[in-house]
Amino acid sequence: MNFIQGVLTWKRTLILSIGVLALLNIFSFYGLYTNKFYFFKIDNYIFPLLSIVHFVFLYVLWFKIKEDELSDPPMRTLEYVLYIISLVYVYKLVETIIILLSYNDFDNHLIPSTFLPLGYFMLLLYTLLLLVTYLAIAYRKKIVGTYLFDDMNQHVDHWK
Repeated sequence: MNFIQGVLTWKRTLILSIGVLALLNIFSFYGLYTNKFYFFKIDNYIFPLLSIVHFVFLYVLWFKIKEDELSDPPMRTLEYVLYIISLVYVYKLVETIIILLSYNDFDNHLIPSTFLPLGYFMLLLYTLLLLVTYLAIAYRKKIVGTYLFDDMNQHVDHWK
């Protein structure tokens, strides 16, 4: 873990997260079997809508680190929602693996030549997304701090 944090600093993690999320938002409209983009399917908009929460968490993390602020309840709520959204990321990863494993089931059908390269690329992106999500949360714990709100009000001077 220390090696990964040495290579992917918190800034690189945020930049890589934004890039991976942007690419996966585009690929959420892509059909591997048909090599076409489908913009009129409602299901394809679920991932981009959920990634908005991830983008907001990355912005809040960046802001907290830059301004040297402590964590707060809204950030905690965002992180907890991100935990739930990461289950969707795991689902999309497993779904991509299942689609790639179904390649041999369609021997007699015409499958585009981009099926395997783009499938492996999407698999790599989903794996990277889970890695950078975990890293962003680890950097939040390491740099911004933990969520200890019970002790927060004891350090406030009420007489000023």
